[in-house]
Amino acid sequence: MTKPAFRPLLALIAGLATGVIIAATSSNALHAFAAAIEPIGTVWVNAIRMTVIPLVVSLLISTIAEEKDFRTVGRVGGQAIALYVAILSALALLTFLVAPPLFTLLNIDAASAASLRGASSAAATPPALPSFTSWVVGLIPSNPVRAAVDGTMLPVIVFTVAFAGALSRVEPALRLATTAMFRGFADAMLVIVGWVLAVAPIGVFCLAVTVGVRAGIGVAGAVAFFLVVHSGLVLIGTGALYALVRMFTKVPVALFARAVLPAQIVAMSTRSSFASLPAMIDGSTRVLRLPQQISGFALPFGVAVFRLNQGVTWITSALFISKLYGIPLSTAQFAFLGVCSVAMSFSIPGIPSGGLFVIAPFFVSVGLPIEGMGILFALDAIADVFKTLLNVTGQMATTVLLARGQPLDEAA
Repeated sequence: MTKPAFRPLLALIAGLATGVIIAATSSNALHAFAAAIEPIGTVWVNAIRMTVIPLVVSLLISTIAEEKDFRTVGRVGGQAIALYVAILSALALLTFLVAPPLFTLLNIDAASAASLRGASSAAATPPALPSFTSWVVGLIPSNPVRAAVDGTMLPVIVFTVAFAGALSRVEPALRLATTAMFRGFADAMLVIVGWVLAVAPIGVFCLAVTVGVRAGIGVAGAVAFFLVVHSGLVLIGTGALYALVRMFTKVPVALFARAVLPAQIVAMSTRSSFASLPAMIDGSTRVLRLPQQISGFALPFGVAVFRLNQGVTWITSALFISKLYGIPLSTAQFAFLGVCSVAMSFSIPGIPSGGLFVIAPFFVSVGLPIEGMGILFALDAIADVFKTLLNVTGQMATTVLLARGQPLDEAA
């Protein structure tokens, strides 16, 4: 029986094959069939978009407001956040430098790209990014409701963080009641997300048929190219973490590899950092003998907020959709996405492909078609295996780095 995670991938393959076959024929009935199912894919994409702002806002408010005593976490918490940002930024910068030259090797027939572009809701020319001054001014929304309606995520997030910070300072009874309300709202949104993902094979198939009809056989090569480049960069990032541990700690690479391997196996089989947490705790305490007060905090905290793959995923996905739909993006726009990938990585919901729900509005803001997200969701069944591997390895590596200089736990 096919695993649910791979059903969208099978739907993608079937949809693309169906679309390519239809494109190769002159059957009016088959072309009418492709046109008839296209709205189904659009409805599914709209369902994805419907969840984004409510999900991100409710998660941010409930997470920040619940951490009233976050300052008491002290030195380890502050160092953990600084380390996460540094590693996220380094990998995003590496991808920003390496991925665009690689994607120059990907060529998609101009006529196919033009046909896709004409069918999408995105403009052929991406909107120009605002000046730095207007961008800074725009971060503070004069009307946060209007910002949410317009889908301008950064001003919405600024307001949300300010609201959550203020909520964490109000009288405890009111804070707890309001936080519980937003936590319930977030949980309800995750249920809706589950419903949307449950019908993903149908939505992906309908979208893929449309892409296959308009792009023809060339789309198959583009999909394979994206998977190879994306997964390759993720594996490079994973390997770099071993070097990072060796350079800045006294932990031998072989010992670190032995400690993290069980968690990596769980990660690749479940696509879940949360499922890998017990194996990470065991490896850090029993194999590496890290101090309990470090690993007991850093690993759960890292699993909750540290998703190292985001820089790679945002930039390579933008390059792929840009090429597929024939919509060129500027260097400034890719830099903008890279910065956003670091900033937004801490609010990714802990569900399979959760990061793609956060990516969507930012892609739209630089002129990429929302319809491309359906392809990314389907491909994530493969890509997410390597992304979760990178995340788990990063969570273990940062814990080792945080424990640097601390005495080993002899009782472990």
